Amino acid sequence: MTIVHRLPSSGGHVLHVEEHGNPEGLPALVLHGGPGSGSSPLLRSHFDPTRYRIICPDQRGAGRSTPAGSIAHNTLADLLDDLRCLRDHLQVDRWLVVGGSWGATLALLHALDQPCAVSGLLLRNVFLARASDVHDFFAEAERHGGPEWRVLWNEAGRRQCPITTVLADIFAHGTWERQRDVARCWSDWEQHMSGGSAAPPIDSAALQRLVSRYRVQSHYLSHGCWLGAPTLLERCAALPAVPTLIVQGTRDVTCPPQGAQALANILHGRATLQWAQDAGHDPTHPALAAAMEQALRDYADTQAFGRHLAVDAPMRK
Repeated sequence: MTIVHRLPSSGGHVLHVEEHGNPEGLPALVLHGGPGSGSSPLLRSHFDPTRYRIICPDQRGAGRSTPAGSIAHNTLADLLDDLRCLRDHLQVDRWLVVGGSWGATLALLHALDQPCAVSGLLLRNVFLARASDVHDFFAEAERHGGPEWRVLWNEAGRRQCPITTVLADIFAHGTWERQRDVARCWSDWEQHMSGGSAAPPIDSAALQRLVSRYRVQSHYLSHGCWLGAPTLLERCAALPAVPTLIVQGTRDVTCPPQGAQALANILHGRATLQWAQDAGHDPTHPALAAAMEQALRDYADTQAFGRHLAVDAPMRK
């Protein structure tokens, strides 16, 4: 079963939302990363479609939501409002919320915003949106990502501003040629950092999608994802007591394992942290994929996690 919704939202945005699987199954909201990446078949591939009603929205400006790449009326508060409206539109009482990277960030925030809407949280390689996480990612790009990144950092130095401000300005106001070149550079670096295979050559349509994606992502990062004081970690102390599993790759350099451990510590036993040994940020890594699939089988059976977890395995250096 596949149902496509076009959900009008505030500020002229229209959300593209797909439902897959069993209409009578357990509702599961699947939140994509980025911000700005858009949903994909990969994100729902871990679900048994006979047991789940799989709900996959493209966030504002992302994927097939329109206008593509728009940063107007596109903030964290808008995304949370969209999730409230989506749940009302679909008449879902409570749903399991599943997300990786930025999708895990948004899952946590949705649970804080609407605690009665969330029956469980399955989080992969959590992005905590700390200034240090963002800085370290781009600092590594300056050191190892090639000359284009050094040019961008030099520009940030001349302007005495964060590199995320430079990137946001390029994708909001730069020429198409400049946006195209920076998007290619950013995509190559993300692919390298994720531990995935080399990115294939891209055509003009795919390049336009990349530019739209990084316009939204740089917009969010330049605003700190609207997650200043209190920080996301501090907010998470108020998370609802629902079944929560954090699956974390031990070699993730994009969203480092220390962040997942910090989140588990804040939750004081209300969440289980499962290490995916030797996995990076790439969700297709066998250890991450196997952990997600098993977690979803367990949840379908018991509406909880934990029957098949090896949570005490040490994190390898």
